[in-house]
Amino acid sequence: MTFPSLARMVAVAAVFVSSLYAEEAPKKIGIIGLDTSHVVAFTTVFNKGPKNPADAPKYAGFRVTHAFAQGSKDIPESTSRVPEYTEKLKGMGVEIVDSIEKLCAQVDFVMLESNDGRVHLEQVLPVLKAGKTVFIDKPIAGSLADVIRIQEAAKQAGVVYFCSSSLRFAASTQAVAQGSVGKVKTAYTTSPASLEPHHPDLYWYGVHGCESLYTVMGTGCVSVKRDKTPEGFIQVTGNWGDGRVGTYREADRKAKGGPYGGKAIGEKGEADIGKFDGYEVLLQAVVKMFRTGKAQVSAEETLELYAFMEAADESKRQGGAEVKLADVLAKARAEVAKGK
Repeated sequence: MTFPSLARMVAVAAVFVSSLYAEEAPKKIGIIGLDTSHVVAFTTVFNKGPKNPADAPKYAGFRVTHAFAQGSKDIPESTSRVPEYTEKLKGMGVEIVDSIEKLCAQVDFVMLESNDGRVHLEQVLPVLKAGKTVFIDKPIAGSLADVIRIQEAAKQAGVVYFCSSSLRFAASTQAVAQGSVGKVKTAYTTSPASLEPHHPDLYWYGVHGCESLYTVMGTGCVSVKRDKTPEGFIQVTGNWGDGRVGTYREADRKAKGGPYGGKAIGEKGEADIGKFDGYEVLLQAVVKMFRTGKAQVSAEETLELYAFMEAADESKRQGGAEVKLADVLAKARAEVAKGK
């Protein structure tokens, strides 16, 4: 008597699960902003399939059907990408529409992908008005005040959303977040931190490493100090107020072993964190939100993460002084209140 191979069994199971979703028309996803390579990578997974065919059930029942092309309005490295990415999405069957309102009228869910965080508030408001569950790619906004405005608007509209870097969902980082080394006492993470003059320094790219740091440390950071590593790279140290310390360090893109990494030391031992496991792990979290109606990152953690990065800028302005997150949050909230 012969038995089917494991690979054959996995393939059969994948086909079976996919068939369950195939009985219904796929849910339609609309993308806002075609100025980042993420839109091509994400649409490829949904419309053509993941790298590993056995993973197809993880994304079954969803398809990118519409897109609104406008992303950044004045960042050349972003605006120059729009024509190329627009054509690539058209080649995968995506219809390009000329307004966010039209997009929302045609889709079930939205992914806000504009590379420029400054346009996110303007772009997400019609999505919230339409009541569409939305994933907001990093950075969630171009300022801490706009982070608060987006979160308040989403709460008022009763719309589910979350924002995240794909690094949050890397396997090694998630293992630590779920307790593999016990409560984390100290941790550091590294990632590149290329700057964009219209955003707080770490919002643009350092957010990746900061996101990994927050995934394992959690909320509760009290203050931040910013200085430089011996090599001259950005270094930001956060004090969690209970003896716990988390540090983000800018990495050279050509660093040995890769620029994404780090280590967490906990009550039960230590483990590597901060690796990049690709985009599909993030998409799995997005699909989970679409299917369950539950955000995969809390609003509280997102707000503190961006306050951490804003406090790093304030520390820089103050010559490396220690800056309390409560102070930068109070300043941002006052700005929001003044504008109402």
